[in-house]
Amino acid sequence: MSKITLGGKPTNTIGELPSVGSAAPDFILTNAADMSEVSLKHYAGKNVVMNIFPSVDTGVCAASVRKFNAEASKLNNTVVLCISKDLPFAMKRFCGAEGLNNVVTLSDYRNKGFSKNYGIEITDGAFEALDARAVVVVGTDGKIKHTELVPEIGQEPNYEAAIKAI
Repeated sequence: MSKITLGGKPTNTIGELPSVGSAAPDFILTNAADMSEVSLKHYAGKNVVMNIFPSVDTGVCAASVRKFNAEASKLNNTVVLCISKDLPFAMKRFCGAEGLNNVVTLSDYRNKGFSKNYGIEITDGAFEALDARAVVVVGTDGKIKHTELVPEIGQEPNYEAAIKAI
């Protein structure tokens, strides 16, 4: 279990992020663009940046999607996955309205294993059952190169550290 805060109030996650150097756990998530199921295997041989957040309908979450969308266009052999438990329709609507097409939006609303396997499901407080704000970078070899569990949910992640890890 990891301790984070929401508006300064302590809250917890279900576990810990996988450790750097370990194999990234596979997952099944729903692609917001077409409702298809995708797994980490779909991105084999690419660097994968996972931008994980509670909901695209909050300011900081939306800002992280915008920032990673801008950065993704500069990265070779890299895909940026924006992951939450939002319904795929909400994620597709947001990215369409914002013109964000350099990121892939994925939802854990259906299978729900991702947040448990990556240790980022919030277990108490106002955001219980949503995903904590985190970034995970997976290298072309399928091993984790960088992780960040943002200590305060209302704070943006360290974009520079994530990009540098690639």
